Amino acid sequence: MAWPIAEVARMSGVTARALRHYDAIGLLPPAWIGANGHRYYEERQLLRLQQVLVLRALGLGLPEIGRILAAQVDELAALRGHHRRLLVERDRLDALAGTVARTITELERSRKDGTDMISISRPENLFEGLRPAQCMKVLRGFPELVGAVERHTAALSTAEIEADERERTAQMIRLAELMAAGTPVGTEPVQAEIDSQYRTLARSRAATAEEYRAIGRCCVEHEHWRAVYESIAPGLAAYQRAAIEAYAATRLR
Repeated sequence: MAWPIAEVARMSGVTARALRHYDAIGLLPPAWIGANGHRYYEERQLLRLQQVLVLRALGLGLPEIGRILAAQVDELAALRGHHRRLLVERDRLDALAGTVARTITELERSRKDGTDMISISRPENLFEGLRPAQCMKVLRGFPELVGAVERHTAALSTAEIEADERERTAQMIRLAELMAAGTPVGTEPVQAEIDSQYRTLARSRAATAEEYRAIGRCCVEHEHWRAVYESIAPGLAAYQRAAIEAYAATRLR
């Protein structure tokens, strides 16, 4: 049985334009092309599309996905490998969900007490499942910055890691409070917070404007980053990205 591209797009949620792009780069050619020029897909192509979508959900880019699919010999073994990776990712997301649940509890308690800031018994919990070295891995195309962060993090003591996490916790909460107050991203209070975040990153290596903009985009475009920001405060991911854009445009070269 074969399905036209429009039907595959409907079933998979992938646009016909994206499917044509996958064909153009050799990632997912159709089974055949009809006399009318329309692409048709059979079961094998649908299975390959499923693998593409699974690997994309795991944060891989199309070139890397292409290399993985080209190298696999046994389709069943490959699917088992993808399944293992999904289970690992599920556990990480479970850790993130627990982190957010604890933060919500602390925020609710602080509001009942009438305080402005939360008091977290273990501040590092806010970033459990989202450690700096893990976060930076999604910045494809910037290996020098990613490597510098990984080396810096690996050299930290447990006490230093906890201090860094407490600082990052405070930065995120302060930014959420500024957003809730309606403070424009280009104003000094917001830019001071972004500068604080930048200086924290610069302990590993000072980022270029392009690198810092890429970090800002990940806040919105990368599913896991966005989920963390949005769980703290709806709209925070876009607010963070816009604030980083303003910072990069005015303070970095």
